[in-house]
Amino acid sequence: MTNAAEAGTVTIGDIVINRLGFGAMRLTGPGIIGPPPDLAAAIQTLQTARELGVTFIDTSNAYGPMVSELLVQKVLHPYHGITIATKGGYTRPGPNQWAHDGRPEALRAAVQASCKVLGVERIDLWQLHRVDPNVPMDEQFGAIAAMQQEGLIRHAGLSEVSIAVIEAAQRHFPVASVQNGYHLIERKNEPVLEYCEQHGIPFIGYFPLATGALAAPDSILIHIARELGLTPAQTAIAWYLRRSPHMVVIPGTQNPVHLRENLGAASVTLSDEHFAKIARIGQKAALLRAPK
Repeated sequence: MTNAAEAGTVTIGDIVINRLGFGAMRLTGPGIIGPPPDLAAAIQTLQTARELGVTFIDTSNAYGPMVSELLVQKVLHPYHGITIATKGGYTRPGPNQWAHDGRPEALRAAVQASCKVLGVERIDLWQLHRVDPNVPMDEQFGAIAAMQQEGLIRHAGLSEVSIAVIEAAQRHFPVASVQNGYHLIERKNEPVLEYCEQHGIPFIGYFPLATGALAAPDSILIHIARELGLTPAQTAIAWYLRRSPHMVVIPGTQNPVHLRENLGAASVTLSDEHFAKIARIGQKAALLRAPK
């Protein structure tokens, strides 16, 4: 049976997780607002993740808002062997809308609310969802450091940041993880990934399937996937896992069948030839998408 453990492990702070995890943003309604359209399927998806060895779940208080965290708590609490990572500092005022709120008091309120919703006294990995451009970074990072010292946060990470921002945060607390957008076609965060590799920081790439494009029936990976006897989604995830031992991949879905398919990539070992061929396909697609 497929098991996420076959993808190998990475260490976040002092916590060992399987590198093939699960992104829980999609366990919500359209526009990432409200409950999922099929609640039973969403619940079964989380149950399946636990059964198949997923030990890392990524969520945020903004997903729903709080719908994703509530579902994670309902299905997985008390989380034996599973690390729940959540985020704050970015709010969801309406469907497909985002707003920054990095005020220290807002970050504290976000952490406290996530603790309550998730049913924990301390969050194992709390990530600043976005740095608020309207609040001095040192104030945001200082607030995170204070909550870590108080025991509300075990490990702290950052999301969608540059190398300069990582280094600024490191002056306040050890950056335990970096979560940036990254997939086969969009690799603008390569320098950040390389920095994380050099400094032993796990890199959590979100949107690994390019919001579904790489897994679609007309995926650019369809021909090589057939050659490998895989689905396009499995091909993309296998490339991702091969890209770096510091990578954590968190494909999201609210369909347990799709989850099983995604986790099938855990046992795939790409040859050097296939890894390079897939990379070239992504580079060609990136060139075609680039503005003229």
